[in-house]
Amino acid sequence: VTERASVRSVDDPFRRLSFEPLPAGALEGRTRAYLKIEDGCDNFCAYCVIPYARGRVRSMPLDAIRAEAERLRREGFRELILTGIEISSYGKDLPGKPDLADAVCAAAEGAPGPETRVRIGSLEPTVVTEAFCRRIAQPGNVCRHFHLSLQSGCDRTLAAMRRKYDTAAFLRAAELLRSHFPGCALTADLIAGFPGETEADFTATLDFIRRVGFAEMHVFPYSIRPGTKAAAMPEQLTHAVKNARAALAQAAAEEMQLAYLDAQIGRTLPVLFETEQGGRWQGHSDNYCEVLAPGAELHGIMKNVQITAREDKKLVGIIV
Repeated sequence: VTERASVRSVDDPFRRLSFEPLPAGALEGRTRAYLKIEDGCDNFCAYCVIPYARGRVRSMPLDAIRAEAERLRREGFRELILTGIEISSYGKDLPGKPDLADAVCAAAEGAPGPETRVRIGSLEPTVVTEAFCRRIAQPGNVCRHFHLSLQSGCDRTLAAMRRKYDTAAFLRAAELLRSHFPGCALTADLIAGFPGETEADFTATLDFIRRVGFAEMHVFPYSIRPGTKAAAMPEQLTHAVKNARAALAQAAAEEMQLAYLDAQIGRTLPVLFETEQGGRWQGHSDNYCEVLAPGAELHGIMKNVQITAREDKKLVGIIV
């Protein structure tokens, strides 16, 4: 994603967030905007330094989210991406304890569809409940793309990482999202070679990610972060083992990605067009597939595209 606009933090990260808006017209010509609704994290996962570096959760009030979304819509942005360090913890520091669903709905109210759409930056499986899915589906302009923090597909490794869910909870979250947003793209992060991860643990992870069927994954070999609990754990794996496992997971991820893209052929997807490439316009569908289609000036315009083919990891279609 290269289209950037957002509420800026002008303070030191240990202080309260500054919600000073960008000046009007500063991002003229861009199609998508990042709207930062939260900073900080209280999770203290074993491998992560973010809670120490960025501090505890600080959330943008709902009325400010609504107002900023409305301002960005007036500026001409057609997609707002809700971001933060750990947006699933949104609202725990605010009076009345609003939650992430409240934040998503506030953004959708400020930038209502079909003219504008809202994309959720990242989700913890723990917040994905039946009620959450029902609420974020109501506005009708929330994108069918959900990035879920996975990190491992093995319960033993998840426990060692101090994650707050197991694979069964993750699978329930995936199933709920798919039931409320048919055809949605599920993407995830994965860490390969966490301290103590055995061959059996890694095999369980490969089996699990294939069972979920992700549209795309970000795979990383485990990297030591000094000062974290994981850095002091025994059974640190060699770089060779970590890299080999990451490569195997990446290969599986790419197989799933191509399968998901192939499943879009014959479907009609709403696409927000961004740039011209070699006589065709490029944009992203609501389920975050990169799409190419011929047409006249389409910058910042949403059109329905019937998908006819795949070119590597891009879809090709015609405007209908």
